[in-house]
Amino acid sequence: MAIEMLYFAWVREAVGTGQERVDPPAAVKTVTQLIDWLSDRSAGHAAAFADHDRLRAAVDQVFVSLDAPLGFPREVAIFPPVTGG
Repeated sequence: MAIEMLYFAWVREAVGTGQERVDPPAAVKTVTQLIDWLSDRSAGHAAAFADHDRLRAAVDQVFVSLDAPLGFPREVAIFPPVTGG
């Protein structure tokens, strides 16, 4: 299951790229499990994904909670919460 990962704002800066293609193992079933699996890719990934409360996600351009089932997405975006002012 290859997934196009998109990272935005400080998540992109911490990871070191705005986009990458990943192929997680079949055991990865939720967005949280995907994030935890990605944390092992590099120190930057680990830093970006250390605090789940600071992350939001979209699966195939639909906002989802981090405990949402992953299914078979083509694209997952990870980004910080958006604040207004």
